[in-house]
Parts: sequence; structure tokens; C-alpha cells
Amino acid sequence: MAELHMGTTLVPSKLELLTSWMGSRRWYAAKGSVPRLSRLAAWRLGDPDGQVGIETHIVEDAGGPYPVTYQVPLTYRGTPVEELAHALVGTMEHGVLGRRWVYDATHDPVYARQLLALIRGEARAESSTENDAPDDRFTGEPAASWAHDLTVTGSRVLSGEQSNTSIILDAVDATGTPRPVIIKVFRTLAAGENPDVVLQSALREAGCERVPDVVGAVRGSWPATPEDQDSSAHGHLAFAQEFLADTEDAWRVALRAAETGTDFTTAAGELGEATAAVHTSLAEALPTAQAGPDDITRIISVMRRRLTAAADLVPDIAALAPQIETTFEAAQATSWPRLQRIHGDYHLGQVLHSADRGWILLDFEGEPLRPLAERSLPDSPFRDIAGMLRSFDYAGGSAEHSASVDTARHWVADCATAFLDGYARSAPDPREHAVLLRAFLLDKALYEVVYEARNRPTWLPIPVAAVTRLLAEPGAPLAQTPFTQRGPSS
Repeated sequence: MAELHMGTTLVPSKLELLTSWMGSRRWYAAKGSVPRLSRLAAWRLGDPDGQVGIETHIVEDAGGPYPVTYQVPLTYRGTPVEELAHALVGTMEHGVLGRRWVYDATHDPVYARQLLALIRGEARAESSTENDAPDDRFTGEPAASWAHDLTVTGSRVLSGEQSNTSIILDAVDATGTPRPVIIKVFRTLAAGENPDVVLQSALREAGCERVPDVVGAVRGSWPATPEDQDSSAHGHLAFAQEFLADTEDAWRVALRAAETGTDFTTAAGELGEATAAVHTSLAEALPTAQAGPDDITRIISVMRRRLTAAADLVPDIAALAPQIETTFEAAQATSWPRLQRIHGDYHLGQVLHSADRGWILLDFEGEPLRPLAERSLPDSPFRDIAGMLRSFDYAGGSAEHSASVDTARHWVADCATAFLDGYARSAPDPREHAVLLRAFLLDKALYEVVYEARNRPTWLPIPVAAVTRLLAEPGAPLAQTPFTQRGPSS
């Protein structure tokens, strides 16, 4: 549509409109701050019916403690759409076309269809400043051939996400068989390849079916700073994969079992096997590295910073800090397995259970608050293992917190043991490196302490109790320290 790039007045301007809207979004990082936006780039997708303007803005925000680059797709319509009222960004007066209703495009089905078309290589990005001129800075990267035969019948946004926005597209193939797709639109951008795209693509290419099939991605480039338009940052903007309907995430399944005291050991063991299979495939498909002194120092330094943050917030942790530091010193001095690419933010909420395919792992972006360059480095698989073991403890702690059960300690211990047994059936047993495993478990628990102290103080006892248990004397009952029984003590 010509409205997006013809020279005329817009009241308010696009940046003014975004400034008044972005601060209240879940994905806006500088909560409580007023955005201070600068334009980096913008590009368009065409509407085959010529009725809807589709424009994606890439802006830098200086309103928080450090600059953040955001991707904000919008659609522009000449009349309001009742079904999109919840996604209204605002209205603007166009000097020629009159009033425009502006929507968060991720909720607009026209945007969803055209974004999938771009990913499949069936549409092109267009310049926001030159009429109908191709903009080859933004391109689709198709992967799965089956996605070319899809007909999209509807779309909706997945609720509850914090740092990205995922669009579920209902679609059918040429035979009428449902083949839904989910597109993750990355809201915060950084230079470099997104681990979610890289790792899942590598796993599928290696024949690993423990992750969803990859449909494709969108790659782009934009000025690195508002002041230097000749500089360039490159990265992924969106990622599409098959959407697995009729599945349930492992957190819900495990929490239900913890609340009812139902045995979960078979499922936990199978999840351990699935985790080991993914780690093995990643180590075969992508580069690994020997854990040298500099690597170990870098990882342990992050653990120590986490300890400092937790001790500053919680006196009970401050009292335990010397013992925790002793564990970190022991981990720094012990031998480490090779470093490799890992999930990076692994817990029960990142896994789905399919009746046909078993456990399916999702969301390989890593911890969203860590810099992208750091998340893309080879890391220790013990980080993933610790994340899942802590997640079992959280399921048990949640059951106790809600008073569903008096104690879930034995349930947690049984799940942890079964998970490690399952992992050891397909990969080296993590309990052979008990010192290292305990350090990563403490690090994850300290991460949780900081989060709960800042966001959910009533849940703080769960990770604080975990820190205490992890520091207990070796040989304590299995229900107290279930994660370190098979290896040498620390």
C-alpha cells in the first residue's frame, strides 16, 4: 500500500505512536521506563488484496539502562477491525488517506500469512521508502518442502510469552490434513545467528526427531546504531516450525503428578534419554571445544556473580556464601568434559509430550537475558542437566507450596534419579562428575533465588531450601540430596 511510503504528514508519527505503546508490552525489557526510540530500519510486505499495509520497524530504545534493539511489525487499516481491538496500537491521521488504524501485526492474519509466504520464498520484502522496490536486506530461508503445499485457514497468538511473540497458523496440506505451523517473531534483536534457529536446524538435519521439524526463518540486516547508518548488524528476525497440536508441556504433566503423588519415574527416565540424545546429536552436528582454563574461569565467574547477587538480596544465602564458594572452587579445579552447544534454558516448560513421538524439546534460544554472543558459545551440558533437575524440584516445591501434599521430597528424589539413570543409558553418567553437577545445581538455584526475591518473594523458600540441601553433608538421605549419590563426594 502506498500509504506506508508516500511523502505526507502523519499525526502522530510512527515513532511517537510506538513510544506511547511499547512500554506496556510484556516483551519490553526496561519495565517501568519510558521508551526513547530511534529508527534503524523499516521494511514492508505486500497484501495480495491491496487493503492492508504491513510494515516492520526495527528501532533502538535508549530508555533503559542500556540500548536495546526491537522488532515491531505493524499493520495499517482504513477501518477498525473488531476482532483486532485487543491489538490496537493507536490511530494516526494520514495527510492523504485520512485516519489509519494501526495494529500489532502479530495478531493480524494478513501479516501472519504474508510472513509465512516470505519464509517459504513466495513473497519478498519491499522498501519502506521506495514504491514496490525489493529490499534484499530481509529475506526468507525456506527449509521444509512440505510447507509449500499448505493453505492457511487462520492464525492466533500464543499467550504468556515474555521476550518473543509466537503466531500459530492453522493450515492444511493438499490432502486437507491439518499441518499447523508456529512462527516465533523475535522481539529483541542482536547481531549474530539466533541459537533457536541454528540448533534446531542442525538437529533436524542430523536426523534428530526430538525437536519439531523446521519450516524456515527470516534473516535481516540493519544499521548497528542510529548514528551510523552505514554500519550493519545481521541476524534472524523470525523462525517457523511445525506446531505440535494435542500435546502437553512437561511442566503441567509433572506438576499434576507431584500434586497427586503419582509415580513419574518412567516419564522422567525417558526424558533423561531424550535429553542425552539431543546433547549427543548437538555434539556431532556442531563444533565442540576442550574446556580450557579460560573457559572454566569464565563460567565460574558467572556463578560467582550470581552468588553475589543472591547474597545481597537474601541473608540466608549470605550466611551460606563461604560454603557455596568452596563448591565453586572445587568445580574450577576438577576435570571438565568437552564443551558443546546446549539448550541453555532447559526446564520442564521447554518440553512437550507427544503420544506418537514422546518427549519433544523446544526453544533453544538460551537464557533470554544473557547476551546473544554468550548464548552462542559452547557450554557445559551440565547446565541443561541441572536446569531439568531443578525443574523437578520446583514441581515438587509447587505442590508443597499449594498444600497439595505435605512433602514431595521423595517424589523429587525419585524423578531426579530416574532422569539421571535415563540420561546415563545414552550418554556418560553425569554423576561421575558430582563436583561439577553440584556446582551447576547451586548456580541454577541461585539464579532462582534472585528471581524469586525480586518477583515472587512467597516462592523464595523453594530455591533457598534447595541451596541448603545441596550443601548438606555427603551421605545424607537420598530425599535430602538426591542429585549426588552416584559419583564421588565433593
